Amino acid sequence: MNRFVCIHGHFYQPHRENPWLDEVEVQDSAYPYHDWNERVTTECYARNAAARILDDNRHILDIVNNYSKISFNFGPTLLSWMQDKDPEIYAAVLEADRLSQQYFSGHGSAMAQVYNHIIMPLANTKDKRTQIIWGIKDFESRFKRKPEGMWLAETAVDIESLDLMAEQGIKFTVLAPHQAKRIKQGDQDMLWRDVSVAKVDPRVPYRCYLPSGRQISIFFYDGPIAQGVAFEGLLNNGEHFARRLTDDFSASNPNAQVMNIATDGETYGHHHKFGDMALAYCLHYIESNKLAQLTIYGEFLKKFPPTQEVEIVENSSWSCIHGIERWRADCGCSTGGQSGWNQRWRAPLRQSLDWLRDQLAPLYEVQMAAFTNDPWGARDKYIEVILDRSEEKMGKFLQNIAGRPLKEDEKIKILKLLEIQTNAMLMYTSCGWFFNEVSGLESVQILKYAARAIQLAKDVASIDLEEGFTYRLASVISNVPEFKDGAQIYRTMVKPSVVDLLRVGAHYAMTSLFEQYATQTNMYSYTVKSEQYDLKEAGRLRLALGRAVVRSKDTWEQATVCFAVLHLGDHNFIGGVDCLSVDEFTKMRTLMTNAFLESDIPSVIGIIKDYFKYHNYSLWHLFKEEQQKILNQVLSSTMDDIETSFRQIYDHHYPLMQIKNEISLPLPRMLMTVVEFVLNRDISAVLEAEDVDIKRFKQLVEEMKRWSFKRDQANFAFLASGRISSLMKRLSDYPDNIHLLDKIIIILELLGQLSLDLDLWKAQNIYFAMGRKIYPEIASQAGGDELAARWVKLFEQLGENLLVKITSPLLISKS
Repeated sequence: MNRFVCIHGHFYQPHRENPWLDEVEVQDSAYPYHDWNERVTTECYARNAAARILDDNRHILDIVNNYSKISFNFGPTLLSWMQDKDPEIYAAVLEADRLSQQYFSGHGSAMAQVYNHIIMPLANTKDKRTQIIWGIKDFESRFKRKPEGMWLAETAVDIESLDLMAEQGIKFTVLAPHQAKRIKQGDQDMLWRDVSVAKVDPRVPYRCYLPSGRQISIFFYDGPIAQGVAFEGLLNNGEHFARRLTDDFSASNPNAQVMNIATDGETYGHHHKFGDMALAYCLHYIESNKLAQLTIYGEFLKKFPPTQEVEIVENSSWSCIHGIERWRADCGCSTGGQSGWNQRWRAPLRQSLDWLRDQLAPLYEVQMAAFTNDPWGARDKYIEVILDRSEEKMGKFLQNIAGRPLKEDEKIKILKLLEIQTNAMLMYTSCGWFFNEVSGLESVQILKYAARAIQLAKDVASIDLEEGFTYRLASVISNVPEFKDGAQIYRTMVKPSVVDLLRVGAHYAMTSLFEQYATQTNMYSYTVKSEQYDLKEAGRLRLALGRAVVRSKDTWEQATVCFAVLHLGDHNFIGGVDCLSVDEFTKMRTLMTNAFLESDIPSVIGIIKDYFKYHNYSLWHLFKEEQQKILNQVLSSTMDDIETSFRQIYDHHYPLMQIKNEISLPLPRMLMTVVEFVLNRDISAVLEAEDVDIKRFKQLVEEMKRWSFKRDQANFAFLASGRISSLMKRLSDYPDNIHLLDKIIIILELLGQLSLDLDLWKAQNIYFAMGRKIYPEIASQAGGDELAARWVKLFEQLGENLLVKITSPLLISKS
């Protein structure tokens, strides 16, 4: 067969971690999920690891790992997050690459990516090289092989970037069709043909010769089909998708042809719900009907090397028709926004960051020269530490860089210098310019990386670059009047996030009032080791006093901090943290303890102010996650009081409300609010309980059906989906528990009456696995075993509720 199909998915999320904490903080816009990484993983990355193939009745026939049959790349920073937060899906991605090598002649589906998605043509040579090296090393550490191909962020390309990729052993990349300038047959010296208006044939690879004498192969994806997938509804039907991919082969061409497309991977499930299923069925349909042979770029390139040469359109990309202007100018490309908005902020934002980068580079070179004669080579190798921040690994790295024993302060300085450079690259993540407004999440995020680099530069070289940076940010004009400009955004949305060792100590002190810590505890990217801790209580008043060693895991910087925090109840905290001497701390501790035991609270507050002066902290200095947690704890008693009052009203006036409802008279809004609150809360409580009370649940469902009010559908669906998944996990662990099997069926039937949009993905996966491993064995006993027969009947009924066809020929063949 000379007809091949290759589908590429570019799976990527911007680096969202707080640069001081190395954690993604809660993002309210991703509700009901914790953050956008978690939400997109649920909607897309997980779905493609276990994609459904359905029958005509929309029952699941098979579950497949899409990644094993397509070409894909994952952003390294996304995989780093996934490895920590969703190891099951992370493992499925790695396993897909291993499986794909069996399907595709030893070639893996996964491609590498430039490390943190910077626009390569806008980067300097040093940053380009590091981005490529870090992307390759990250890939090798995860997939345990060398990458053949590398994805360029936004497919933004220039000759130097291609040459540097080839220098590092990269064999190919993928570009959009309009990025080809002209082509010619390899044996024809002068006969170039202009293809600059997307006229390049995407069914064959091309060879691009580079100034160094090296070469790299380039695949140009089919633009119209990719457009159809991303924006024109081609994923509405998997069969139509398959037919569209296989209709454009040239029947008169006897040579091998590869129909290839590339889109954002999030197209399959996040941007288009059920897009993962359309992809799975498309692949299944192509293979089962022998319309073409599935392949990936590496395999096709090995079997059918390029016979034509290409010259590219430099400084071009797939998502800006103006080249790469989207990341440095108000070119007209945007994601929309309100009428009258513009993106004139893009140019001064990039200019401000370029200025900062160019201040940091010589600082880094000069300071790093004390430890190595190759500062930029040291930065290239720093990916070893980013991938493994264990003390042993970091110690070996430092020894190798310096080639001599280092003092503790020298180690800290080297790590800080390298963290400056890490953040100086992270601040160029492309998403900072992609959207319509500079006060958006993505633009604020890159400014946080800039702030972290500025902070570290001040630490290691006593140079304050913040004033010069914010002066330049003042020309970054926001579309939102209240934010005014980049300088205002920096002050109000970035500076409050800045963390130092004292703030970590303050966080530890305040949260210790609500959580008991071990002697040594991890606190985000820091460790806190308690040397002394006292907690005094008097009614609602609590006083925490202590000394602790706070240490950064990233830079090894540490300090012994002393703290005192007074909790006056509710959200009222008064605290101080500073590096006091042992004698100062002992004296303060004695004075404060005596004053507190004598209920002399004004004196306690006065002592805090005297000893800690300008280092005072309150609830607003807590990290966002714990701030929210403590506020919820503080508010819990208030919410309990409100709930008690609402329940009294509900119980007292229920007969009257019921009569009005039965004769179709509208309830006053205040009473309807009471009904809404009580029933929403009761349903949530039932679903949150580890052991669902079926009798109570039935009563509440019937009660809900009597009233016409706004249900908390999103929360119900989220809680119910999680509860069904946990019950299915328990059933998988104890498959002979018929009572549990029956209970799950009843709960699903009751949930069906609430018209919820349930996410049964995990439950279906567990059921499918049980159908392959457990069902055949028990089914074989059903003929002579009454208990087994009942189990089989209930299990098949559960399959109907979960829409999984247990008697599927595909399923039976696998079992």
